[in-house]
Parts: sequence; C-alpha cells; structure tokens
Amino acid sequence: MIAGIDLGTTNSLIGVYDSGFPTLLADQEGNRLTPSVVYYGEKGEVLVGREASRMQAICPDRTIASVKRLIGRRHGEEGTEGSLVTKGTKGAAVTIACAGRILTPEEVSSEILKKLKTIAEERLGTLVNRAVITVPAYFNDAQRAATRKAGELAGFTVERILSEPTAAALAYGLDRLAENSKVAVYDLGGGTFDLSILQLDNGVFQVLSTHGDTRLGGDDLDEAIANLLAGKAGLAAREPSLEARIRLREAARKAKESLSDEDSTVVRLPFFQGGESLEIPLTRHEIETVCAPIIRRTLHLCNRALEDAGLYASQLDEVIMVGGSTRMPLVRKLATEIFGKEPNLTQHPDEAVALGAILQGAILEGNLQNVALLDVTPLSLGIETFGGLMNVIIPRNTTIPAKAGEMFTNAVAGQSGMKITVLQGERELAADNWMLGTFEIPFSPSPKGAARVGVQFAIDADGILQVLARDTASGREQITEIKSAVEVSDEAVEAMLAGSLEHAFEDMDARIFTEARLKAEEMLPAVEAALTQLASELPDAEAKEIRQRAIEVTSALTSKETTRLKQALTALDSATQTLATRLIERAMQ
Repeated sequence: MIAGIDLGTTNSLIGVYDSGFPTLLADQEGNRLTPSVVYYGEKGEVLVGREASRMQAICPDRTIASVKRLIGRRHGEEGTEGSLVTKGTKGAAVTIACAGRILTPEEVSSEILKKLKTIAEERLGTLVNRAVITVPAYFNDAQRAATRKAGELAGFTVERILSEPTAAALAYGLDRLAENSKVAVYDLGGGTFDLSILQLDNGVFQVLSTHGDTRLGGDDLDEAIANLLAGKAGLAAREPSLEARIRLREAARKAKESLSDEDSTVVRLPFFQGGESLEIPLTRHEIETVCAPIIRRTLHLCNRALEDAGLYASQLDEVIMVGGSTRMPLVRKLATEIFGKEPNLTQHPDEAVALGAILQGAILEGNLQNVALLDVTPLSLGIETFGGLMNVIIPRNTTIPAKAGEMFTNAVAGQSGMKITVLQGERELAADNWMLGTFEIPFSPSPKGAARVGVQFAIDADGILQVLARDTASGREQITEIKSAVEVSDEAVEAMLAGSLEHAFEDMDARIFTEARLKAEEMLPAVEAALTQLASELPDAEAKEIRQRAIEVTSALTSKETTRLKQALTALDSATQTLATRLIERAMQ
C-alpha cells in the first residue's frame, strides 16, 4: 500500500486509496490536518502536531514551525525564515539550533512524516512504509532530494516526489474534461506559491509551464497582519518578545481565517505582555490593505506561466484554487481578474494536494488506469563548452521524465580529459548561469578534435538529474547524480528569467562574438602556417591580400565588435579560397 502525503508548510496530511476511493486519515482526535510543528522537550521527547503547537508560545526556543521553507537550502539563501537557524558559511547546508541540538531541516521534517506514518498505521492496523510525497512545482533539485531524504529518515520508501499542482489536478478529477482541455492550478499555501498550466488529453496530464515562488505564502500574510496588530496595539515602539511575536502571528492567522467569512472581528490576547491583555478590532478591509501587495506578487508569475505555455487566459477551460490561503476573498478576486473567469472551488483547498498524492500512489500500484502525469523542467540544463558558452541539453519546460545527450570533442591537442561543468539557467554565457556540479572524464591524449565524449542528461520522474559522460574510444564512463543545486532565492530565479529576456539581444551578441572569436583564433594560425608553407607558389598580390584580411580580423578581435569581426572573417575566408585549394592539391600529390 502506497500512502499519499502532503508535507505542508503549515499543515500536513496522509491518506491511502482504499475500496476504490482516496481516503484521508485522521488522528485519534479526528483531525485530518496535522500542524507541521515539532517540539523538542527537555528530556529528549519529541512532540509533533497539535501538541507541539501548544508549546510554541510557551517554549519558542524548543519549537520549530514552517521548516519546509528551509529544506534543501543553504546559508545565505534562508532569508528570514526561522529565528533558530544557526550561523554558517555561505553555501553550507542550513542547520537549526534547538533544545541543545543541531538539526537539519530534513531531520525536523522527518519527525512530521513519522507522525503521519504513525497515524496511518494506527488507523489501518498495518505497516505503511511506501509513500508519494508532494512538493511545490518550483522546488529545485536540492529541495526535492532533501524532501526524499526526510521521507527515508521517517522510514518510508519514497516512490515518487510529485508536484503539488499536478496532484491537485488529479484530485479535481480533471482527467474527465474534454480532449485538449487546458487548466491553470493556482496554489497558494502556507509557505509557497505555484502557478502551473496543464493540458489534459485522454487521461494524460502534461504540465505546459510552471512558475512559482517558494518564499510566498500564508506565512507572509500572517506576518503582515501581525505587524498590523502590533501597530494598532502600540507595540511598534517597544519590540515584543519572541513569545509575544509568536502569539501575535498565531492571532493573525486566526483573524485571517475568521475574516475570510466575516467582515470584522476582535483579536483578544489575554495576559499578552507584562500581564496586560489586548483587544484589537480588525476588519477585512484592513487586512486586505496590508496583504494586497503580497498577493499581487502572484500576478506576474501567473502571466509568465501563461506566456511560457503560449496561451491567453481566455483559452483556459478551468482555473482551480489550491492551498489554505486561497480561502481569502481577496485571493479569489485577484485570480478571477487574472484569468477572466470564476475559479473552480469544488475541492477542499487544504486537502486537494493530499488527495492527488493518494491517487498517484494508486496509479503506481496499478489500482487506477488510463491516467498519466507528465511534469516539466522549470529551467534549462546544459554544460559549459569551450569559450565559456552554455550548451543547452534539456531545454526549460521539457516534459519529464526526460533524457537527452550530445557528443563533444577536445578543443586542444594533447588534451587528456574533459571537465564537465553542469549548468542551470537561461543565459547564453556559462558565467551568467548557475553551476550545479563538475566532474572530469579522462581519455587518451589526442589530436585536436579526435576525442569523442558523449554526455547524457537524464531527469527522473522526481526531477532528480543524473549526468553520464562516456569516452567512446575506451568505453570509460562516469555517472554523477546532481543531488544539490545552487539554492538561490526565488527572487533570483525570477531575476534569471527576467534577465534572460532583458539581456536577450546582448547575450546573443556575446555568444555570436565568442563563436566568431574562437573561429578567428583557430583560423589565423592556420592561415599563417599555410602562407609559410606555400610562400614560393603564391603570387605576391594574393599573399598581400590574405595578410591584409588577417590584420583586419586581428583588429576586429581587439575592438570586440561582433558585426565587424564576422565581416572580417567572411573576407578572410573568401581571400583564402585559392590558398585552401592549393593545400588540398599538395596533400593529394
């Protein structure tokens, strides 16, 4: 039996496919939602869920929440998430100091998964050790790998890492739509936002495009409302304690949920700080005012996803809403404005992703037929080639699982190995993209262009990248799994995509110049050698013409003007046609 798990920022769920239906499993108190909170006690005990949530305001230095925002990240990329994050060298994996322990986000997440595993086994009366776990569509390779590791630490064999929007599409039963139907999945959860465009055709789910931000969600809305409450209570001038800030955030979350149905509420915080109690009136209009800038950050992500899919909003057949934060009327109003149609609200926003994970588990077990899920790569993958260029092997938005390869050769005579630098990004020059890893494949020293090295990229259904390099002469090969991508902020991801558009012309110009420069650096010595070799046979006028054209190429190289260099190379190429013919004739003789 394969369980379906939604490992959420705020809450997590588990369920199984039983008697032909996806079923979410509740704890002994009848709660299907398990708060994603972990408490580490003084005697070594670990509490998870509601018990841990009750300890959060009392012992904040022993309680960890929203750990999903840290999983798979490195120091320098953790932002403001988690006051318990340890200091560390930039680029090193994030760790958390709690209750005298140094913990990784994977270890904390595994405690949440262990709790879900216990709930399932108690309810079913049988061992549950296989699972499908969902992640935001925009999670990178490192975040997906870290989520898988958390599952394994909890005792699960992780059968699939599934993107949350794809899971939601399954839950909504969108496979029953008409042929070639197109659907937008707007997923605003506790910690992340994703917008995915899917095309459905005869039971096949194919993600056409996806955009998102793994630092945009309900936590940010709660923080904005908490700051509003602090200001209204006159707390801005005197910084609240850690315990007080946690209570404010919890009160903000409850007020947000209440004001999704009501126009006004009163936030009551008894014995808040220094024995004083607070009663703060709050209206929906007030929280919408402070939350609107955060929610509107989803707008350009939606537009980018539509653009990448090559669609107008009017061409969508359905828009579905996923994630607890989509309960806010302001969020639903914005989605209606963006897509020009009322969103589909037929599924519980907190449960849709978990239901989809359950259905995916049923598909893997063979209990559901005629449904397939096809995800896509969020950014292009390739390697650095001679001259510092990015050679794309798997383009952005390629359906996964995917496999692609290309043959490369040595650029220098006598070269005895090739360094493979794996890149991710959308820019033409390698230096402008993100390096995922490097390794070297050795081969026998060869003349320039004689060695042949095949490089193959393979992305599995979980989005994990494996790179193979093979020397065709010896059969020697090396396989490297890229387990940790460069964890840059999602703002930087957006900057990468925006930069690829903003600098498209200058990037292409730089690429063309680099390719021309490499040709010139190869051609000039060859021309000089040919002139020396045929000095006695070449008319003076022809030799003078060739030397003049070579000088123009050298001058154009110095100027770094692309058009000028290309024209100079064309002229040199034309001037050396007769010279090349004479060389061939001599070689034949």
